[in-house]
Amino acid sequence: MYILLLILTLWIFGSFFDRFLPFNLPSFSWSNHGLDAAALVISTGVLVRQTRQENFAEQRAQLMLQLNLLSEQKIAKIISLLEELRADLPDVINRHDSEAQLMQEPADPIAVLEALQKNLAQELSSVEENNS
Repeated sequence: MYILLLILTLWIFGSFFDRFLPFNLPSFSWSNHGLDAAALVISTGVLVRQTRQENFAEQRAQLMLQLNLLSEQKIAKIISLLEELRADLPDVINRHDSEAQLMQEPADPIAVLEALQKNLAQELSSVEENNS
């Protein structure tokens, strides 16, 4: 974006000082080139902003995934501690809870990543099939 603005500035001011330059620049005419230059600057600015927003969205998604995995690990630890406490308390009937047993195991980040990649590949292939 900055390079584009620099080139446009040099072109505009170069057309005013054309006789002092060692090379010939095509003259900048506001009536012919002004609207084109403005459209070029605006469209480049929009593309730069969209790229930044996509990068921020990707970083935000990665951060949310990390936070969710960390929260899941903490919840698994809390369930494990509660199950130990339930087994140690004399007033509570000791029983086997298969659901709590499954919840005590934290998710494997590698398995989560593989599942996400598999789902993404399936979504991309279904989108390609729908567009064909």
